[in-house]
Amino acid sequence: MTLVLFVFLFFVPAVVFRLTWALIATPDEPPRWRRALAGRLDHASAHLRHERPPVYDPFMTLHVQSRLSKVAEHVRELEADPHAFARAERLIASQLAYDQLLAEACRLAGVEVEPHPKGDGAERFREEVELASRGWGW
Repeated sequence: MTLVLFVFLFFVPAVVFRLTWALIATPDEPPRWRRALAGRLDHASAHLRHERPPVYDPFMTLHVQSRLSKVAEHVRELEADPHAFARAERLIASQLAYDQLLAEACRLAGVEVEPHPKGDGAERFREEVELASRGWGW
């Protein structure tokens, strides 16, 4: 009898209090049910995103390839002409345009573009190699 009285007086209220306290959010973290629901929704949305195959437009790919070849040719002409007016500024602008076209080509080819400073030659080379390995030419 004493054991039953002890359980009802101390153990049951402690369990009820603990379960109630678990539902209340603290300022530092959201409640568990919200975290669990968010995790399930993230999993479901990731599952839905991966089911759809990407749609590629071959004409957009051809357009980007032709623009890459034209900008690359323009950069080569600027580098070969030592008497061009404002040569350095034009080279920088042309290389930045080339980098943007490379990023667009990487997006079309499914190559991940890593964050890098503008005009980074190492990242430009990596992107060019990745695109060439996927059959791109310009």
